[in-house]
Amino acid sequence: MATTTSPTPRNEFPSKATHAQTRAHNASLVLRALYDLGPISRAEISRLTGLTRTSVGELVAELERDGLAQNVGRGPSTGGKAPTLVALIDDARHLVTLDLGERTFSAALVNLRGTIRRRTTRDLEGGDVEAAVALVTDLIDEILAGEHQPILGISVGTPGIVESDGTIRWALNLSLGGLRLGEILRARYDLPTVVANDSWAAAIATYLFRRDGRPSNLVAINVGSGIGAGLVLNGALFEGDRHGAGEIGHIVVDPDGAECHCGRRGCLETVASAPSILRTAAAAGIDVDDLAQLGALASAGDPTALVVVGRAGQALGNAIAHLLGVLDVREIVVHGSVTALGEPWLNAIRDEATSRSLGGPLTRETRLIDGGLGEDLTLLGAAAMLLTRELGLTVHR
Repeated sequence: MATTTSPTPRNEFPSKATHAQTRAHNASLVLRALYDLGPISRAEISRLTGLTRTSVGELVAELERDGLAQNVGRGPSTGGKAPTLVALIDDARHLVTLDLGERTFSAALVNLRGTIRRRTTRDLEGGDVEAAVALVTDLIDEILAGEHQPILGISVGTPGIVESDGTIRWALNLSLGGLRLGEILRARYDLPTVVANDSWAAAIATYLFRRDGRPSNLVAINVGSGIGAGLVLNGALFEGDRHGAGEIGHIVVDPDGAECHCGRRGCLETVASAPSILRTAAAAGIDVDDLAQLGALASAGDPTALVVVGRAGQALGNAIAHLLGVLDVREIVVHGSVTALGEPWLNAIRDEATSRSLGGPLTRETRLIDGGLGEDLTLLGAAAMLLTRELGLTVHR
C-alpha cells in the first residue's frame, strides 16, 4: 500500500438545478411512490412527496402517456369522493439481464418488478475474452428475438472489479481484465447498459426484493466458487473509491496456507470457497460428490466432516468479525452454493464472528441469515441497478 501526500482536490461547487433537472427529480419521486406504495391516489403522492396536486397530476399524466402507469379503480373514501388509484404497469418495460458465472452464463427477460419472463443458460466454451463476449451477445440476441415489451436496457453482473462505465478492470475467475463490456454492448444494441460486480448485484437484490422490510444497512456475502460481499449502507450501495468494496475473498487469513490463483497464499477463498472445501474434504478421506452431502454428514455428527465444515465456517466468521468491527451492521446475509453445508457451517460462522469481535450488542443484535443458493440474485440485482439508474427507483446512486 503506497503512502503519498497530495493536495485535497477542490470539488466544483454545485450549481442551482435547472428546470429540467428539477422536473426529472420530481418525476422520479412520483414514480418511486407508485413503485413502492401503489396502487396509490394522486392526493397521497402529493402528501408524501410535498409536490402540489397539480404537479403530481401532470407527472402522472406523463407516465400514463408513456404507458408506465394506469388508473386501477377507486380507493376508500374519507368523507368525500373516493379517490382514483394509480398503479405502475409492471410489464410496461422489460430489461435484459445477465449473470456471468465462472463456467455458465445466464440471461433473462425481466419486468419492472423483477419477475423473470424468460431465461436462457449456456456453458462458456473456452476461457478467452472473445468467446466470453460472443456468448454474451448470443444470449442477448436470443432473448431479444422473443416477444417482449419496449426494452429499458441491458444489465450484467460479473465477478471482479468493475468501473462505473462498465469496464471489467480485474476478474481472475473469468480472465476478463480490461474488457470494456459496457462500451461494447452500448455500441451494439444502442441501449442503456449497466455492468456491475456480481456480489454488489446480489446485495441489491437481497435488499430490494425482500418481503419483511428493508434495514438501513446490510451486507450480503456470496460464498460459492469465489467469495465476495456487497455492502448496502444507509440505503445505498457502497462501491468504494476504486470500485473494489467487498472484495473479501482475497484477504489473507493464513499466510502459510495454500496458494491462491491470485498468486498469494492463504486467501479466504483457499479455505472457505466451494472448491477449496471439497478439496479439503477429499484430502481428509471424505467421499462426497457435493457440498450438500458433506453438510449432511456434518449434521449427522460425523467428526471429520464437522472439522472440515467448521474450519470453513471459522474462516468466514473471522472475516465477518472484521466487517462487524468496521461497519457495525445488524444484518449479514450469506448466500451461494456453500450454504448447502447447513447449520454446522452457520453455527461455526456465528461462533467465530462472536469470539473475534467486540461482545455485547455488536454481536448479540446482529442477524446472520441463510440466503440459500441465491440462484437468481445476480440476475435480479443487476436488473435492479439498471432500474435505479434509469428510473431512479431504489438504492443505487
